[in-house]
Amino acid sequence: MTDATASAADAADIRGRPGAGALLVEQMGEAGERRAKRRDIRPLARLLPYAMRHKGHAAMAGVWLILSASASLALTAAARGAIDNGFDNGGAQLNLWFLLLGANALFLGFATAIRYYFVTKTGERVIADLRKGLFERILTLDPAFYARMRTGEVLSRLTTDIALVETLLTTSVSFALRNLLTLIGGTILLFVVSPKLTGLVLLVVPLLLGPLFLFGRTVRKLTVASQDRFASAVGFAGESVDAIETVQAFGRERSAIARFGDAVETAFGISLTRMKARAVMTAMIIVVMFGGVTLVLWLGAQDVIAGRMSPGALLQFVLLSVFSAGAVGALGESWGDVQKAAGAMERIDELMRSEAAIRAPETPEALPEPPTGEVSMAAVQFAYPGRPDLPALKGFSLTVRPGETVALVGPSGAGKSTVFRLLLRFYDPQAGVVSVDGVDVRAADPVAVRSRFAWVSQEAPLFSGSASENIRFGRDAATDDEVRAAAEEAQALGFVEALPEGFDTPLGERGKSLSGGQRQRLAIARALVRDAPILLLDEATSALDAENERLVQAALDQAMQDRTTIVIAHRLATVLRADRIVVMEDGKVVQEGTHRALMAQGGLYAKLAELQFRAD
Repeated sequence: MTDATASAADAADIRGRPGAGALLVEQMGEAGERRAKRRDIRPLARLLPYAMRHKGHAAMAGVWLILSASASLALTAAARGAIDNGFDNGGAQLNLWFLLLGANALFLGFATAIRYYFVTKTGERVIADLRKGLFERILTLDPAFYARMRTGEVLSRLTTDIALVETLLTTSVSFALRNLLTLIGGTILLFVVSPKLTGLVLLVVPLLLGPLFLFGRTVRKLTVASQDRFASAVGFAGESVDAIETVQAFGRERSAIARFGDAVETAFGISLTRMKARAVMTAMIIVVMFGGVTLVLWLGAQDVIAGRMSPGALLQFVLLSVFSAGAVGALGESWGDVQKAAGAMERIDELMRSEAAIRAPETPEALPEPPTGEVSMAAVQFAYPGRPDLPALKGFSLTVRPGETVALVGPSGAGKSTVFRLLLRFYDPQAGVVSVDGVDVRAADPVAVRSRFAWVSQEAPLFSGSASENIRFGRDAATDDEVRAAAEEAQALGFVEALPEGFDTPLGERGKSLSGGQRQRLAIARALVRDAPILLLDEATSALDAENERLVQAALDQAMQDRTTIVIAHRLATVLRADRIVVMEDGKVVQEGTHRALMAQGGLYAKLAELQFRAD
């Protein structure tokens, strides 16, 4: 076990669920095993459904590819005619033949431009669809998936790997198809011009195919390895930048730079080996190819001297040989791009084929309308994926009636936040039933289930848009007046209006231009504007000072009047007015009742209350 794996495993033991680092190591190892078994370009077949959506443009691209390749080969026929016939009768037809050559060149330029347009447009359209499809897949995957794969790894596939596929579709595929058509057409014409010399040329082909495929496979394996190393480096960089204040506060800049540098240098070393292999492959192809062509042309010159071939035919054969040889060399180069894109598409395909464990059934059961706001959990047994030996909830049961306010209290690790995750159906329990408005959440569409909740998490994450956009994230159709009212209710109106552009002020990445309390108040406004029947508050006032906590708590008290509310709180002073307090310990309910009743009972709640109120 490596140091990194051991550290991740230790962290998993502490948290009681799988560490992302340990699972990432396992996932990347499994991916490496799968790649080792696949040595072809089958992953690129995943692009066919996207290409079939644009058959018209693809067909036009194919037509103009054929026309431009034909125009290239027609130049050789026109050149042969100019040499063999242009000098007859004192050169009477020489101008006509060169006029044909000029017209051919003009059409070639036109056909090449049209070919480039349609090929590039089709490729860009396919890539755009692929990007949207991949991002759609990413957003449908459940939290259990992201416990196994770091965000930087996912973003690497969404950016770097798609860029490699984009290069193939918009540049390399046009280049390769044009050269393939040129090679096919040129070979046919070579047989027409001189079957004997063409047969000799084809003897060179087996010498080309060996290094082409041998080195091509090596290039692809090295490309996949390089992409993996770079993705790992990007993942680490993303974590470091995201926690930049922590990195700087602990003086870990040099350590982080060194670790990232080592990862980049490792990726560069693999890339350098790949480049050397590709350079050797290209050199072997060119030497064998042009050496063979030179020999064959010498034999052709002997035929011209002997009168068995006209000078124009030899010129055409020379031009066709050059075109065909250049096409073979270009195809060798393009094959390297195909291998790189295949490796990238394999990584993309891993994401595209990932299935969310949490998804709607084939025939989802509809939630009742209008919503009542009732939630229930019966004998729920749940352990986070990868750690079945450490359950987070053990036979947990809870029913919250419509309009009731229930507070969940208990020590850290008791399972309080897990209750929210199951209600929002981020995970499904291994046993027991979770229901919303009388419907088992596993029988309903997760989107419909989550629409019944407004959630304020302890972290209060925001986005890089404006204050208005962050509040409207709760309900996109909210009017400006509703956004303003939600901000006022969450005690956020004052500081929002003081921003340079008011509600339209960009907040920066994750709203880092705001204080923790300001971010939390915006998160509360986002939940309030959602106007959902059930309100989930996870330490919603933890980042506020005493005065703002009092104001926001008053706003929340007003918002809770017409909603079912479940509150997680470590500060017991915030839950004194709850209709019911549920005390949790080790994934189970150990006490339940009002504050006064629980204090009279003694036990865990009385102990927690005594410690907190004495400290206060």
